[in-house]
Amino acid sequence: MPRTALTREEVLEAAASLVKQHGPQALTMRKLAAELGTAVTSIYWHVGNRESLLDALVERTVQEMGAIRPVGAAPAQRVVSVARRLRRELRERPHLIAMVHERGLTDRMFLPAQQALVHEMHAAGLRGARAAEAVRAVQFQVVGFVLLERNRERSPVQSPGEGELWDARTAEHDPALARALARPADPEKLFTASVRALVSALLPPAEAVPSGTDEGPGGR
Repeated sequence: MPRTALTREEVLEAAASLVKQHGPQALTMRKLAAELGTAVTSIYWHVGNRESLLDALVERTVQEMGAIRPVGAAPAQRVVSVARRLRRELRERPHLIAMVHERGLTDRMFLPAQQALVHEMHAAGLRGARAAEAVRAVQFQVVGFVLLERNRERSPVQSPGEGELWDARTAEHDPALARALARPADPEKLFTASVRALVSALLPPAEAVPSGTDEGPGGR
């Protein structure tokens, strides 16, 4: 029997789940109604037609991406935390992010994360063009890394692979390096190391920050 109690948020949550798993082409009103155990007319009543539903999902995704908040005791730590969270959010919803991009809302989607980064750049003592450059460098690092990850995941099996290519000769007689490069990369560890190195190069040393500039973990 079709369920009677249904909320708009439940519809959007189920629709987002279908898109996350199978892409927007898999989202039909009939399939969504079956997923929720309700009638198709109920779906239309809550969210309108399919195009309206897609618009609502895009808006919901933009709002979710705006919920990123920095954590940490110092600006550098908080910048890294924003980058790691942003990567995770982008990785978790590629189909939804693609829909946002197709509707020309990518810049709006990234604005809250950029604003969080701006705050931390100011806390670290950066202003003006230097702060803008640092914000964009972190954003580009995140997006570029995610694109590279997805490209590697979609690429065909490599033959020979890294495990077969690295030995003492190709590693300039550094066997420890050869063993390390022959092992699969740890994306999370590699991403964190690269962002920390980038942030370290972009931000001035803590002792160079003018007194009162760093507002602490909760300052805004």
